[in-house]
Parts: sequence; C-alpha cells; structure tokens
Amino acid sequence: MKTIIRVLLFFLVTLVGAVTARAQTPPKVTMVQLPGPEGVMLKARLVTPSVPIVGPSIVALHGCGGAYRKRDEEWIKILTDAGHVILFPDSFGSRGLRSQCRVPEPQRVATSGGLRRRDALDSAKWLAAQPGTPAGGVVLFGWSDGGSTVLAAGRASPDVPAGLLRGLVAFYPGCRGASINASWRPAAPLLIQMGESDDWTPAAPCHALAARVGGALTLVTYPGAYHDFDAPVPVREMQSVPNSQLADHSVHVGGNPEAAKAAIARVQNFLATLPAVTP
Repeated sequence: MKTIIRVLLFFLVTLVGAVTARAQTPPKVTMVQLPGPEGVMLKARLVTPSVPIVGPSIVALHGCGGAYRKRDEEWIKILTDAGHVILFPDSFGSRGLRSQCRVPEPQRVATSGGLRRRDALDSAKWLAAQPGTPAGGVVLFGWSDGGSTVLAAGRASPDVPAGLLRGLVAFYPGCRGASINASWRPAAPLLIQMGESDDWTPAAPCHALAARVGGALTLVTYPGAYHDFDAPVPVREMQSVPNSQLADHSVHVGGNPEAAKAAIARVQNFLATLPAVTP
C-alpha cells in the first residue's frame, strides 16, 4: 500500500510540475520583416503562444507614440494565454519616425487613413499566409491612432480581400472621419471601447457612428475613463497635443483598472465568438 501511495504521489507531483511549467512558459517572440507599401520593409514582432494556437490571429496596431511596452505586455499575456498569435508591425520605426503624437495629422508621413492603413492590410495578408496561422481570417486590433487605423483598414472596400478580416477591435479611435462618411461600413464585426471622459479622441463621434451602422458595430464606453484607460499606469496630463479637445491643448491619459478589467472580458468574449470567414 505504501508503495502504491508513493507511486501516486510521484505521478501527482510530476503532473503538477508539468502544468506549472507549461503555465510559466513565455510566448515565443520573433523579430520579422515583411513587405509594406511603397517598397518599405515593415519591422514587426511576431508573438506565438506556448499553449495550443487557436483562431483568430491578431495584427496589433500601435498608437501615435509607437510601441507602448507596458500596455503591450499586458495584452500579450492576455491574448497568448488564450492561444492567439499576435503580429505587432512598427509603422513608425520602419520609416525612421519617432512619436507622432505632437505632429499635426496633415504633417504626418504615415497617417491612419494612408500608409498605416496599407501597413495594416499588408500585415494581415502576411500573417494569414504564415504556416500555422488558423484559417478563417485575422483580427485587426489597435489603440488610439492604431484604433483609427483599424477603422480605416477595416472599412468595407474593394481592396480588402474577401476572407481576410474576421473581426476588428479598436480602443479609443478617432471616429469623426468614419462618422461623417455616409458610405462607411465595417468589413467585419467591429468592437470599439473607449472612455466617456476621453479628451483626446472624444466618444461623441463614435456614438454617432454606432447609431448609423447598427448591429455590425458594438460600442462600449466607460464613465470616468480617459485615453489609454487599459494601460497599467496612473492618469497624467500630456501637453501640446494638436487635436486635444481642451483649449490649452492638454489631454488626460492613463489607466482605469475597473474599465480595463471590463474591457478585457469583452475582448475575450468578442474574439471567442467571432465566426470564421472564407474567401
């Protein structure tokens, strides 16, 4: 009997150790380059989960400041733990650009509706073609200027291949352009999440867009939350932001833990229930 108990304990300890090791195995990060518009080679991080891969894979689009490591690492853990492959293309660094947050949009080299839109679509095509990428389309996922890029790249248009996009997730995008364009429609189910107190990209145009588009767009706003509400950092003020909604051109940016927790749950449910698409 003692021998049997020792054997059972041995197998139990081995099993617990294996599960723990698996849970602690970090995702694999690979630096890649892929062809972008106008001959640029887009630098990107490809993050592959250590758990079994499920669909859909995700193209994650940075904001006007470029990669935001604290926020990115939080989302990498959330998304890879759920089995999603993530590609982070670098629209600015690939072109030798630094933060564009204080550059007026007309002066930007890579705008959400221009080169960044094409970057997003080229990245989605590249990711969809990689071995091991689940079939059924990829998701465009972006924050701030990257969220605006999601709206631009995810608009139903002849240059968006059928079956390429399974879903769209935009955090605090600028919705004004889409809201005043009567022909704008999403090419895939769209989830927008933002703070009602956002004084950088206000919620009102997104409410107008959602009211016009209807069921293809789910808009969720969080009272008292500002821009970057899902980032694990305190709220602070940024100065000299050209498209601030405030007279002194300041904006509030930073985390709201309650809103972030709710937003994460909504994203997880949204991704899990997206139907696969076919060409």
